[in-house]
Amino acid sequence: MNESYERLKPYMEKAQALQTAMVLFEWDNETLAPRAAAPYTARMIGAISEEYLRVMTDETARKLAQDCGDGAGMTEAEAAALREFREEMKKLERIPAKEYREYAELTARSAGIWAEARKNRDFGAFAPTLRQVLDYQKRFASYQAEPGQKLYDVMLDSYEKGFDMESLDRFFGQLKTELVPFLRQVMDCGRQPDDAFLEGDYPKEKQEAFAGFLARYVGFDFDRGVMAVSAHPFTTNLHNHDVRITNAYTRRVDDAIFSVIHESGHGIYEQGIPDALTLTPAGQGASMGMHESQSRFFENIIGRSRAFWVPLYGRLQETFPEQLKTVSLDAFVRAVNKARPGLIRIQADELTYSLHIMVRYEVEKLLVEQGMDVRELPEIWAEKYREYLGVCPENDGEGVLQDIHWSQGSFGYFPSYALGSAFGAQMYETMKTQMDVEGLLEQGNPAPIREYLREHVHRYGKMKTSRQILKDMTGKEFDAGCYIRYLKEKYGMLYGI
Repeated sequence: MNESYERLKPYMEKAQALQTAMVLFEWDNETLAPRAAAPYTARMIGAISEEYLRVMTDETARKLAQDCGDGAGMTEAEAAALREFREEMKKLERIPAKEYREYAELTARSAGIWAEARKNRDFGAFAPTLRQVLDYQKRFASYQAEPGQKLYDVMLDSYEKGFDMESLDRFFGQLKTELVPFLRQVMDCGRQPDDAFLEGDYPKEKQEAFAGFLARYVGFDFDRGVMAVSAHPFTTNLHNHDVRITNAYTRRVDDAIFSVIHESGHGIYEQGIPDALTLTPAGQGASMGMHESQSRFFENIIGRSRAFWVPLYGRLQETFPEQLKTVSLDAFVRAVNKARPGLIRIQADELTYSLHIMVRYEVEKLLVEQGMDVRELPEIWAEKYREYLGVCPENDGEGVLQDIHWSQGSFGYFPSYALGSAFGAQMYETMKTQMDVEGLLEQGNPAPIREYLREHVHRYGKMKTSRQILKDMTGKEFDAGCYIRYLKEKYGMLYGI
């Protein structure tokens, strides 16, 4: 036993409790809270954030964290929790308390300002708030940067340790070189599947019931989790025994189907965190990229495969007989994998998805590293969409205002989506050598796949970085080539090229 760590634990537990309260506010704001609550709730969020900063910069806590030394007498889980706590302390102790609270209140208000601007398709109404959020982010990054470290690298490190602009430039460079021309080849082949049947009168209550069935089927535990409705699907958790997912329901039935599989992937990851880690700083996913690897693995690699639907498609047809009774399994699978360069990231197909992320990555670099004025965003955004996807937004709502992330201050987050897709493809390449993935899915037995991920990914929480998990699981360092091969093989077969 490490005596200093035992004395530090109450500080860690209080910090975790304050963060949990913030999670509850986030959940409530996105699901049930009335619109008029936002400015008042923001003040409470500011007070909680200020108290969290006070705990994390407490002199006694800092001394105890130092006295823990190299972790002698501690378990592996405790050592990981200590490491994460120290890192968070180091970041926060450099930020003035007044600025930290002001920023928390700003981001609590800004999401509502963004939502109103998006509804009105008016970027000008959001631009002043976005400029404020970005200024705070850059200032905080300047406080936290090590000598010679770029501000955007500081932001990236918050979401994905071990990936900076240099490594991401290589990664996105590979995607640009390989996938942009391949997408043109796919679009020019003249073999686009019919997907018109996916949109129509799909009753919300039936969609919701089928979504609940799918969540259970892939392994989301409703004894330790719940599902609600929100405008934009998301996952959050208080701990591994209280994981919360949401879904949205529209006239396009595949949106609800694959968003619930996606969010279930996130939820399964959080439910797979061991009890010894949960409610500690190490008791969550290794990184945002690793989290996305799990959600996108379930959604795309598993959920959009023909094998997945062999035992399930009949049930879907029974749920929506009028819409799907004449649609074959193969026609359905081709339709839900249709490549269609579009404007909206969350509606993007698997082939074009990371090109949407590439746009955001390049735009963030311009904003953070080159000082681009936020007022230039709509024009630059449109230029990059024309270049990479061959489409152009007609208004701000389907352009630069479509994502909530910047209103929340999440600069540096977007690359995690593309990295997660690539992580998942690398895992899949190895998994296929360990088990008959297609056979299991055709038998209606996804459990061994889920348990394989739990064994190699989920149970480690933050005890390992994403790079360490990939290396230990696949036997090699991160390799974007796995992702490119996966996409080219899949879409080459689907489109006969």
